[in-house]
Amino acid sequence: MAKRNPYHQGLPTHNFDGLRFFNPGEPKTDRTLRQVLRWKLAGGAAAWPKQVAVEPVVPDARVHGLRVTVVGHATLLIQAAGLNILTDPVWSERASPLRFAGPRRITAPGIAFDHLPRIDVVLLSHNHYDHLDVATLKRLHHRDAPLVVTPLGNDAIVRRHIAAARVATGDWWQHFEVGAGVGVHIVPANHWSSRGVSDRRMALWGGFMLRTPVGLVYFAGDTGYGTGRIFRDMRERYGRTDLALLPIGAYAPEWFMSAQHCDPEGAAQIMLDLEAQHALGIHWGTFQLTDEEREEPVRRLGTALARRDIDAARFSAAAPAMVWEG
Repeated sequence: MAKRNPYHQGLPTHNFDGLRFFNPGEPKTDRTLRQVLRWKLAGGAAAWPKQVAVEPVVPDARVHGLRVTVVGHATLLIQAAGLNILTDPVWSERASPLRFAGPRRITAPGIAFDHLPRIDVVLLSHNHYDHLDVATLKRLHHRDAPLVVTPLGNDAIVRRHIAAARVATGDWWQHFEVGAGVGVHIVPANHWSSRGVSDRRMALWGGFMLRTPVGLVYFAGDTGYGTGRIFRDMRERYGRTDLALLPIGAYAPEWFMSAQHCDPEGAAQIMLDLEAQHALGIHWGTFQLTDEEREEPVRRLGTALARRDIDAARFSAAAPAMVWEG
């Protein structure tokens, strides 16, 4: 009996073979059990602190300019032209399908959930547990019923748990109007997806280009650098980015991770490819997912910027409760 995709049914396309999505022309992200065991049995994981103190902030209800407040990992509150947008919201204690096991939060959220302003839109990049957190999505739906914009297949996962959720789903390069003069484009990422052992690459992954009256913002979600083609394509399609939200952590060991997670050097190159005016480094320091020391991405980012003659003031490592103002 032929295997069936539980999330998305459709004809083959440029990035879908009829069963699974893939990254055209980019390094393969699939890893074998042997490779996983080679990584884990090497015992190379650095020791992380059990907790890092965070002084949460209370954001304004609305912002007419452009402001980004860091919650932690890939969760950010983007306030632009009066609209409130959350990326990959996770307020749970663990990035895991289990409440008692899996990566535990090292830093408290930079905004307490009860201090969040009303959320209009959620940008949901893919279905990994450190990005798609059902418990948080349920809390947001019950409180605000935001529109969830997400790549193909993730709508089925959201609606399985939240039947009445408002979801807009699409392929790479598809566009949605989400507010007055505010549009969201789903864009490619070099990554993969799964919620379990049998659904690898059956829901699409991606990033978002957010066009607003006060600036163009790119949220990468999870991505490897790969050939760099997707970032140069974004620059060609959308123009220069005002603010790029780029992952800088979860890259070690690089022989295992590089196709799916970029390191600080890759993030700096993405900034150049996009011709971004400013960037924030995300996806580090909240959940220990890989082997590098907690602070290593920050150190390597500084070195990468210096090598490329990028002013360090233009690209900061984003810590929880940090506020960036455009």
